Amino acid sequence: MALRIVIGDVTIGIHGQDFSYIFSVGSGGMESLYKDGKEWLYRAPRPAFWRAVTDNDRGCGFAFRSAVWSAADRFVRCVKVTARMDGEEIAIPLAPANNKYTGKETCDRFEIVYTYKTPTVPVTEVTVSYLVESDGRIHVQVDYLGKQGLPELPVFGMRFLMPTAAERYTYEGLSGETYPDRMAGGIPGVYEVQGLPVTPYMVPQDCGMHMQTKWLEIVRKTSLDNTDRGERSSRLKITAEEGKHFAFSCLPYTAQELENAMHHEELPPARRTVVSILGAVRGVGGINSWGADVEDAYHISGEQDITYGFWID
Repeated sequence: MALRIVIGDVTIGIHGQDFSYIFSVGSGGMESLYKDGKEWLYRAPRPAFWRAVTDNDRGCGFAFRSAVWSAADRFVRCVKVTARMDGEEIAIPLAPANNKYTGKETCDRFEIVYTYKTPTVPVTEVTVSYLVESDGRIHVQVDYLGKQGLPELPVFGMRFLMPTAAERYTYEGLSGETYPDRMAGGIPGVYEVQGLPVTPYMVPQDCGMHMQTKWLEIVRKTSLDNTDRGERSSRLKITAEEGKHFAFSCLPYTAQELENAMHHEELPPARRTVVSILGAVRGVGGINSWGADVEDAYHISGEQDITYGFWID
């Protein structure tokens, strides 16, 4: 079945059977993802450059050396948007060129590409492409442009902020909490995690990372819709490209919320689901006591390109 396209002044709506998406020019990203009876976005997804600082990040001075990525994580700016229907580019900004559209346009494939600039010195760019297929599947392609002089990254990928806390999530990948230099104990398999657990480190910090993931399915009952009684669980699945994998974390807090707390009782009530789908993750180090830097193989160079993709089903 073809996609129905509704083009407004600053948004483009994509509609099909049991799904509806809104891409915003003003917000600089995907503004709504309605699927399986639920709205899955609280804010437009943005590129992720930062993780909550770990004890070892502090000890080896990494947080100081790479602090610019904390600002980029919060203040990256969308500077360009392009869109295509069945490969044919449509005008953006939309008004007044959108006056020719009737709201009854259809296509088999819709693609929109957002280009972001970072508040770094030097400035670099990230492009995020959403390709919507006629069956509602979305392929997300994420590309980081490396620039000489930029410091190492803690992580790189996309972060999705969902309106309410998830009931549970299931994934295929390595068991337990794993990082690039902490995977030896991870056993490949399919695992279900109840709720959104936060690892009880003495000081809240980055946690819950899962490496080499083939797919992730998030389950929610609640929503911000007052007419939704939460009687049925809804699911959203994120799948790696064929033959590839991604890393992810699924937590009730943003990196900034974790860093603001010195103790777990200082964390706010769990209201939302923060899902990071990552193409690159820095190791945690700590080989020769906490404070030792990460081995070279587990660094993420800010001077090299990073590219990866995944599917939203």
